[in-house]
Amino acid sequence: MKLVSWNVNGVRAALGKGLLDWMQASQADVICLQEVKATLGDVQHVVWPKGYEMVWNAAEKKGYSGTALFTRRKPLAVATGLGSAAHDAEGRAITAEFDHCYVIGVYVPNAQPELARLGFRQEWDRALLTYARKLEKKKPVLFCGDLNVAHEEIDLARPKENVGNPGFSDEERAGFRDYLKAGFVDTFRHFEKGPGHYSWWTYRAGARQRNIGWRIDYVMASAALQPQLKRAWIEPSVMGSDHCPVGVELK
Repeated sequence: MKLVSWNVNGVRAALGKGLLDWMQASQADVICLQEVKATLGDVQHVVWPKGYEMVWNAAEKKGYSGTALFTRRKPLAVATGLGSAAHDAEGRAITAEFDHCYVIGVYVPNAQPELARLGFRQEWDRALLTYARKLEKKKPVLFCGDLNVAHEEIDLARPKENVGNPGFSDEERAGFRDYLKAGFVDTFRHFEKGPGHYSWWTYRAGARQRNIGWRIDYVMASAALQPQLKRAWIEPSVMGSDHCPVGVELK
C-alpha cells in the first residue's frame, strides 16, 4: 500500500496549481487531503483521476477546514468524524477500513494565536487517540495528515524562537507523545533521523526558499505495522500550498 497525504490549503486553489497532476503521478493507493475548504458541490465539475473512489467530509462552516479521501481499493466501510458531535462539525476526519488496516485522514485543529483554542485542540487529540485505539482492537491503524504540531526541536528550523507558540507548546507536544506512548510510530522518523526536513513554511519572508519550516504533517502507524514499513518521505518540491505532501509505503 502506498499512502500520501497533503494539506492543500483550499482544494479549489490547489486545482489551479497542479493538484490533479500530482494525484495522477503519485500512483498512490490512498490519497488523503486536508483543509479542502469546500463542499462536494463546489467541486462537482472536477474530473478526478480515474480509478479512485472518493469520500468527502466538509465542515459545517462554509469555506473552512474539511477533509477528503481517495482510494483505489473499495473500502470495506467508511466513516466521517470521530463519533463525537463536539469534534465533528469541522469535517476534520475520515476513516476507510481495508482488509488489513484502517486509514484515518485527519486535520487536527490549530491552537490559534496565544493558544486561544488549546483546550479544544487537546480534547481533539485525546478523542483521536481514543478513536484510533478502539479501531486497533480490530486491526492496525494508519492515521495521517496535518497534526499541527512539531514534536521535537529537530522538527522546526527555529525552535528557540517558537517555544510556547501554537504548534510548539509543551501541551501540544505532550499530546503528540501520547500517540507514541500508545505505540504509534512516526513513520518518517523511523527512517530519517536528521534535521532540515519540513512540511510547512510560512508565506512570509521567503521562508520556503530558505527552508525555514516546520514538520507538522505526519503518517503515524500502529506498532503492528512497523515490520511492513518500506519507506516514508516528504515532498518539499511539490508546490501549490504552504504545506507539501508526505507519504509512506508498506510492503
